[in-house]
Amino acid sequence: MSQLRQAHGRPGFAPTELRSRSLRAVPARAQPLRAQPLRAQPLRAQPLRAQPLRARPLRARPLARALARLAPLRRCDWVLLTAVLALSITGVLLVWSASRAALLQADADPLTYLKKELLNLAIGLILMLAVSLLDDEKLRECPPWVYAATLLGLTAVLSPVGTSVNGASAWISLPGGFEVEPSEYAKLGLVLMTAKILGDARTADSRPPIRPPIRTVAAALACAAPVVALVTAEPALGVAVLLMVVLVSLIVLAGTRLRWLAGLGGAAAGAVLTAWWLHLLRPYQLHRLTAFINPGADSAGAGYSAAQAKIAIGSGGLLGQGLLHGQFVAGNFVPEQHTDFIFTVAGEELGFAGAVMIIVLLGVIVVRALLIAARADDQFATLVAGGIAIWFAFQSFINIGMTIGLVPVTGLPLPFVSYGGSAMFADMMAVGVLQALRLAGTDPRLALDRALAGPR
Repeated sequence: MSQLRQAHGRPGFAPTELRSRSLRAVPARAQPLRAQPLRAQPLRAQPLRAQPLRARPLRARPLARALARLAPLRRCDWVLLTAVLALSITGVLLVWSASRAALLQADADPLTYLKKELLNLAIGLILMLAVSLLDDEKLRECPPWVYAATLLGLTAVLSPVGTSVNGASAWISLPGGFEVEPSEYAKLGLVLMTAKILGDARTADSRPPIRPPIRTVAAALACAAPVVALVTAEPALGVAVLLMVVLVSLIVLAGTRLRWLAGLGGAAAGAVLTAWWLHLLRPYQLHRLTAFINPGADSAGAGYSAAQAKIAIGSGGLLGQGLLHGQFVAGNFVPEQHTDFIFTVAGEELGFAGAVMIIVLLGVIVVRALLIAARADDQFATLVAGGIAIWFAFQSFINIGMTIGLVPVTGLPLPFVSYGGSAMFADMMAVGVLQALRLAGTDPRLALDRALAGPR
């Protein structure tokens, strides 16, 4: 023991020191336990392993982009579109019924006009979709181009290129048996150009005036004058009257002073009286006016169409004789029953209920156009939508009115119902303009831009 104590230099503490040395070695052996947090690091790296889950939205981007492109469809006026489709499909069926009997008698394909009208409807829907996708800026840039194309087409029909049908040079023949009637597109061109002129009016301080200045109204009249003159020269008196009604209505909507409107009305009345006294009207136009004033004077001549139309409508009763079962339709007693007098087919085969349905659908289209005009943010959009509403309303009234004896017989078709490619295309393009105005009015980005830019 003494030797052990001497060896360590600490007497009496050798066992304790040995034990303390053994105890001091314990922490060294426990070091692997302290390294456990390092071994747990892979557990902390688990969020990195979950990164593929976070990358899923990247894989869905093509679908999101496709849905973003279709987002404007959710802001379309689906009530307007539904009414247009229902009216157009009804028109296709009525055109088929109106033309079927005559084609069978001629040993021709009874589905000829049905196929053509379906093709017109398909092309019209494509045009409507294309126009509705125009943004606000492009829509405001297109009126001069549409107006120029309208003047070019109206001039072409009066040249050797034009084709005369029923005494009117209003068509341009195309290869494949197709024809174009520029006067139908003149309605849309006049609405757009007049709205462009009246909507862009500014005062000296760049604020929109309450009423357009006289020079702006004069510019609108000057732009409309050649269009009305060329349409009258075809001659297409019904279209010319429609254009003048739309023009005056747009000037009224723009807020023109009443004394200017009174002067404009006096000038129009003077022009009508001058045309009457100078015998500028064609003989058949005078005969139509005479037949309207005195229907019984020439019931077998100029008044024949109107008289037969009223008889056919009256024979339909409440629910009609059924599609393809109309006796007057099958006998072709009403001339041009697949175009201008298509409403007589509806009255006979669909009855009072079917006629009311067509009128209600037309009313829905007019009301939706007026709502778009009322909700528009600027004067241009208000005038365009209001002009289209007046166009459809007046043309529908004239077409239905002439079949029941309320107005003289004219060559205005029933919108979306009568047979004709040009009429269908122009009507569908007008609906596309309405949809484009609605999409521009409900676009939050454009609304913010207008709010920052101030009133136009």
